[in-house]
Amino acid sequence: MKQNIYDNPIFFNQYKALREKTYNYNGLLEQPTMKSLLPPLTNLQILDIGCGMGEFAQYCLEHHAKHVTALDVSSNMLAIAKQKHAHPHIDYQLQAIEDYEAPSNSFDCITSSLSLHYVQDFDKVISQIAQMLRPNGVFIFSVEHPIATARHTMEDNWIYDESHNRLHYAVDHYHEEGLRQQTWLVDGVVKYHRTIATMMNTLITHGLSIDKIVEPIPSKEAIQQLPSIEKELRRPSFLFIKVKK
Repeated sequence: MKQNIYDNPIFFNQYKALREKTYNYNGLLEQPTMKSLLPPLTNLQILDIGCGMGEFAQYCLEHHAKHVTALDVSSNMLAIAKQKHAHPHIDYQLQAIEDYEAPSNSFDCITSSLSLHYVQDFDKVISQIAQMLRPNGVFIFSVEHPIATARHTMEDNWIYDESHNRLHYAVDHYHEEGLRQQTWLVDGVVKYHRTIATMMNTLITHGLSIDKIVEPIPSKEAIQQLPSIEKELRRPSFLFIKVKK
């Protein structure tokens, strides 16, 4: 069953407020890393999985992409995307990647920002992506880092002393892959934990070669703008993988 937590009105309103803050993790860490991994986009056909509110699709066109197919399961997300970032060369589709079909060799570049940890059957999705990607094409995705999804209770995994100073970050159940439930803005948010080895080996099995792995750390400027992001220097929240066909 595919989760669509972003159409939960309570979740969506809180998430939207989070993204509208002047400084946030997406703007200071996740998106800059994603953009740094992109190839030159001129004349490329792009598939963006989990396109959200359309900012990244618009960015791709501003950098001379030929066309962007932008998928999302959330009608709330797509309504904003179509309102703010409508363009004749962006095709927004209300679609889960598991259900999406495209001819082989359709895209030069496929991207996914923080959406594949919601996918239950990672092997099936990577098989689809490998088939849709053109020879020499690039696939770049970010997920919540497996050290953050490992524990069965995905809450605040920092361990504190009696003065509430962070001592260390707790990792457990790392090799027990599968469903995790988390309270994030609302109760019962479902994610799927898988190890770094599983992700790497799945990509390799489907004929994709590892080009780069990034566990991003914030810049000094980002820490000044959002002091709470400094904890990323002690443990990463995100994992980025870039592969080529």
